[in-house]
Amino acid sequence: MKVIALTGGIGAGKSLVANYLFSLGAEVIDADQLARQAIAQGSDGFDQVVQAFGDEILKDGDIDRKALGAIVFSNPEKRQKLESIIHPIVQQGLADARAELVDDQILIYEIPLLVETKAASKFDAVITVEAPLEVRIERLKNRGLEISEIEKRIASQVTAEERKAAANYVIENDGNEEELLRKVETIWTEINASRNWFAAQSSAV
Repeated sequence: MKVIALTGGIGAGKSLVANYLFSLGAEVIDADQLARQAIAQGSDGFDQVVQAFGDEILKDGDIDRKALGAIVFSNPEKRQKLESIIHPIVQQGLADARAELVDDQILIYEIPLLVETKAASKFDAVITVEAPLEVRIERLKNRGLEISEIEKRIASQVTAEERKAAANYVIENDGNEEELLRKVETIWTEINASRNWFAAQSSAV
């Protein structure tokens, strides 16, 4: 079994790559989804976040992620506080997923802040998805983010060069979706080839 981190700059296309990998046979978990579950209404994480940031982050009784994001992406100390609440819960979710893997399954863990959290060494391999900055900005604007918010979020991440330095595989998402799928298929083939090689070596010992 292998656990592979999938990272990349915000707006680069990680989720689309994750969907392609799932269609090719990988198990996929999204760290952002685990983070959303960690602060869902009724959870311990929810209570801790409301206690730390106050009722102003609530909307209709639930945490307004946009309001919370506006606070933490403009204040490193508050962001660190939020991460200290969420990260242990998310890490437990990943540990539970690892424990459920069997035989030769491959788990893709979509994690935007892989390099920032110095977590690359915890995985068997790292894939990063990169795209031109202007393309990323346009995608984020289409998601409804204001340019000021986009700039804060991009500034909160490490550079593309730093992500590439930590990665075993780099996907340049600078073409159409068909071209992206071909790149993902190539990497998937390489991952399976390396897995099969190690399995053969283990059997020969």
